[in-house]
Amino acid sequence: MELLSPAGNLEKMRAAINFGADAVYLAGPGFGLRAASTEFSPDDLAAAVAYAHGKGVRVYVTVNAMPHESDYPALLAYLDLLARISPDGLIVSDPGVIALCRERLPGTPLHLSTQANALSSAACRAWYAMGVKRIVLARELSLSEIKEIRRNTPADLELEAFAHGSTCVSYSGRCLLSNYLAGRDANRGDCTQPCRWKYRVGRLAGEIVEETRPNEPIPIEEDAGGTFILASRDLSMIEHLADLADAGVTSLKIEGRMKSALYVAAVTNAYRMALDALARGDAFDPRLTAELDGVSHREYSTGFYYGNPHDDANVVSRPGYYGEKSYLAAVVGYDAASGRALCLQKNKCAVGDEVELLSPGRFGRAFTVSALFDENGNGIDATPHPGMAFTLPVPFPVKAGDLLRRREASVD
Repeated sequence: MELLSPAGNLEKMRAAINFGADAVYLAGPGFGLRAASTEFSPDDLAAAVAYAHGKGVRVYVTVNAMPHESDYPALLAYLDLLARISPDGLIVSDPGVIALCRERLPGTPLHLSTQANALSSAACRAWYAMGVKRIVLARELSLSEIKEIRRNTPADLELEAFAHGSTCVSYSGRCLLSNYLAGRDANRGDCTQPCRWKYRVGRLAGEIVEETRPNEPIPIEEDAGGTFILASRDLSMIEHLADLADAGVTSLKIEGRMKSALYVAAVTNAYRMALDALARGDAFDPRLTAELDGVSHREYSTGFYYGNPHDDANVVSRPGYYGEKSYLAAVVGYDAASGRALCLQKNKCAVGDEVELLSPGRFGRAFTVSALFDENGNGIDATPHPGMAFTLPVPFPVKAGDLLRRREASVD
């Protein structure tokens, strides 16, 4: 199965590629459903595709927003830009956009976004007839349903499924809550994630109040299906990759274009090692689960894959994110003679800190920071300045692209 990782910017894309992604997905300036991310400029987009192709990695560009009539002049210009840089696929959801992509980029494969909510083989075949080469399956499907879809669709239609990351309480991302509460349209990439805000019980029975809107109570109701809580758990299928393969999944997707480079590296690395172990026939290594516990996440679940997730095991028991190990530095060079790694600071590091080095294909290797030196070779006690260059002795060889993180997990 292909391992598909998020790339919110060039740094994150390099981390994904360095730590084992077969392909990355990213957005250019607009139309990618992540308006708040550090999107790629036109020049960066071209550089990203060239860099990935030089590493043998595929690039899929998201064009999955639901455009209004006024968006089309900019969309046409954007498609012309994409035609010049030759990505390996376009992630689309709107039928009008699909028609334009086929017209402007006739040789570029089209991947149907999960925003289109493909839930059946009939729907998949209809999209296939429109020129779609891959379906990013709706998150609401079970493994048994995916097997049926695979059995009843053309063999050359690829199936992509989410394996890890944040999930949405609305139908595969089609949400109006952000627009209703904040005037920002989730279906045009501007979601404020109000499903993850903090709410409390209101003054009256049957209402809740968001903490920054005390005078705007929201009624809640219960029907025959029960009362549904907004805060869903994050998805993690790392222990079940064989089941995804058996269901006919072509590509495993990691969610997280808004997450840190450390998140992208650590999650990609864990899934790369798990996939490689699966290919060798090795037993699952529980240390991989521990790796994923060390990145920013909500409580994990397996989503809809093994049945209906609307039970206590799939609703968060406490709000917020936790587990992220602090991203201390990126390694940019190594002097074997002195055993020192040259690093760029991301967060403060000090002599005596217990840290780990994360390298591709390996679990985090722990050591204690015994000394630090500034870029002139002067000894220092800590690295207080964001982006500063420094060196430190590391008790094993390292390579550019390795990451330094704090050893103990912290709770946000």
